[in-house]
Amino acid sequence: MTPLLVVLGVPAGAAIVLAFISQWRLAAWLNVAASAATFAAAATLFVAERPEPGHLLLVDDFNIYLIALTAFVALTTAVFSASYIAHEVRRRRLTPRLLRFYHAMYQAFIGSMLMALSADNLGLMWVAVEGATLSTALMVSLYRTPAAIEAAWKYFILCGVGIALALFGTMLMYLAAQPALGEGMAAVTWSTLMAHAADFDPALLNVAFVFLLVGYGTKVGLAPFHAWLPDAHAEGPTPISAVLSGLLLNVALYAVLRFKMLLAANPQALAPGPLMIGMGLLSLSLAALMLYRRRDIKRLFAYSSIEHMGIAAFAFGMGGPLANFAGLLHMTMHSLVKAAIFFTVGHVSQVKGTQRIADISGLTTSHPALGWSLVAGVVAIAGLPPFGVFTSEFLVVSSTFARQPLLALPVAVGLLVGFGALLLRLHQLAFGPPSPNARVGGRTVPTLSLLPIWLHLALALVAGIYLPAPLVAWFQSVARLLG
Repeated sequence: MTPLLVVLGVPAGAAIVLAFISQWRLAAWLNVAASAATFAAAATLFVAERPEPGHLLLVDDFNIYLIALTAFVALTTAVFSASYIAHEVRRRRLTPRLLRFYHAMYQAFIGSMLMALSADNLGLMWVAVEGATLSTALMVSLYRTPAAIEAAWKYFILCGVGIALALFGTMLMYLAAQPALGEGMAAVTWSTLMAHAADFDPALLNVAFVFLLVGYGTKVGLAPFHAWLPDAHAEGPTPISAVLSGLLLNVALYAVLRFKMLLAANPQALAPGPLMIGMGLLSLSLAALMLYRRRDIKRLFAYSSIEHMGIAAFAFGMGGPLANFAGLLHMTMHSLVKAAIFFTVGHVSQVKGTQRIADISGLTTSHPALGWSLVAGVVAIAGLPPFGVFTSEFLVVSSTFARQPLLALPVAVGLLVGFGALLLRLHQLAFGPPSPNARVGGRTVPTLSLLPIWLHLALALVAGIYLPAPLVAWFQSVARLLG
């Protein structure tokens, strides 16, 4: 069995098994074990012989690293989830029946994202992204409160409309390829489409890309299609917030970039860059301003995710080896740092018994490990050195300034506005007189559950100081493919 089949098969099998396990402690650690097996198989993709491209699955320079990153964050989130869920059970917010459902849907969600990244077929990728949408919509409503159910419906409806537009765009892409490739699987296979993209009808390509950008852009959380994201983060379990921000947004952006490559290979098609630049700038600017008005700590970092996906979309819209390199690095650093922040925020909300920013203060005094982890995470995501987010944002701004100085100005202003908002909130959360802990169901955070936070932040710190040569070579190779 090839490593890719293990990567896809383990989550599918684990989802079925976990659906029948009522002992939540056993289910939590089986969830960790399945995630560890998936990551081990994903890591071997770097050294194993790559399977030949077929009509369904593909491993190439573009997706191999994202598959490994997705499996890694899924593993660390599963470790965090085991501790987080244990406390939710003690507080009686979740029942064994709901947890059986939660663990099964978690593996289904991870498997769907890995399938989307591995797909060599436009239709299969669409089905996988839709599967990820359905599984996360169910998990967002896990607490069964009115607010959680409302957030899940909002997520389902908005992302359902988006994915429907993406389906229409996929159909148009098939029609554009038909004259050159004929009917059948070849006209929806990535590896074949890329080889013949120059022969496609440019008018249909243009219309298809607009629908695909809006459709998958909704899943990315790009403005003005971002309204589902803050509610889903605020009302769902915190582990789901971590994988939504750290993984699902990357998968949707990956889909957009695959189609962008098709347009770039057709000299008569429109340049997709200006559309992505516009949506990226809008997302960055809107999210940076909205950060000042957030009163919920999870909503705060949800808008931070919108900001950073806007930065990545802007970088890929600019195009070119350096900007694409910066975009790939930014996707990676955002996944690591934002997941670490949500891990920390999950512990904080349980310790304090609230997500309201006004009711949380003095964490570095009352809970030093949590408080300083939050400080490090916010410093990293705000773009301060020596963390890797600083490197990626510096490359975005500098590459833009070298080519389009006027575009560099709104990017720099947006980054500074968002930076100010995050530091303002951090000062209240981390310093000053400590706020009281939860009166009912408070907890002491075990050191083991902090390890995923520290591991993510350590990787982001190392990446800001030194990028290994194989990683740089991968970024450069994919940056050239993206055009």
